[in-house]
Amino acid sequence: MASSPALHHRALWLTLGWGVAAAIVWLSLTPRPPTLPLEQGDKLGHLLGYGVLMFWFCQLYAAPRARLAYALGFAAMGVALEFAQELLGDRTYEVFDMLANALGVALGWALALASRGTLLAWLEAMLSRRRV
Repeated sequence: MASSPALHHRALWLTLGWGVAAAIVWLSLTPRPPTLPLEQGDKLGHLLGYGVLMFWFCQLYAAPRARLAYALGFAAMGVALEFAQELLGDRTYEVFDMLANALGVALGWALALASRGTLLAWLEAMLSRRRV
């Protein structure tokens, strides 16, 4: 799976992906983010957020090197945001949040591999059929 499927709305998909990344940054740095009403719900939020982010970018970039670069970048973003929380003082730095972020990245990548990374191509095909 070295090449991405041709996507007609690639710019839109990229914009949405970077919107997810921006939302993660905001949620990480805002003083009182929303949380899931579960024990350790914040860890689940980290796992899901980074999982969705990585899964999304795997839909856009099929090359293993590109995926590795995004995985490393998103994991580094998770670490950097934890340190930023500590520096800003409103939130606390947590190693388990970093681990949840990294696990989310790995899970997103694994799900993309399992789904063959064709979600966006499938979605575009479905949307183009509806227009006919």
